[in-house]
Amino acid sequence: MTKSINGVEELRAVAGQELGTSPWREVTQAQVNLFADATDDHQWIHVDTERAKEGPFKQTIAHGFLTLSLVPALLGEVVKFSGFRLALNYGLNKVRFPTPVPVGARVRGHVKNLSVEDVKGGVQSVTQITVEVEGSAKPACVAEFISRYAV
Repeated sequence: MTKSINGVEELRAVAGQELGTSPWREVTQAQVNLFADATDDHQWIHVDTERAKEGPFKQTIAHGFLTLSLVPALLGEVVKFSGFRLALNYGLNKVRFPTPVPVGARVRGHVKNLSVEDVKGGVQSVTQITVEVEGSAKPACVAEFISRYAV
């Protein structure tokens, strides 16, 4: 179930709170290939299914940056923001890739707001997103996503 946050006061009210977990979604070879084309990163471990069978993971894996690029979609499946004049991605703090995402695996995002603070013209929110891989003890990605909301 998607949580709705409407305006600054509702955003401040969730500071430091767990916001929820997105549904599972499969990472496909087609997505990996499209990402490779978009970024010109065609490393064999991502796109060569035959060679990857002999590699360290015995199959192709998603690019770490592909996993990171899922963050806005995963976040959007957990929380919807409204009541702001403008919302901007301001950047990222700590980003780590503790374990790879094998092609065909399912991932989901666990979302926790870390902080909300006033900035000139609005508020800044730092949200931790942990991208989990189904069946894995370690997450695929842990990132602190910084957003700014103009009022």
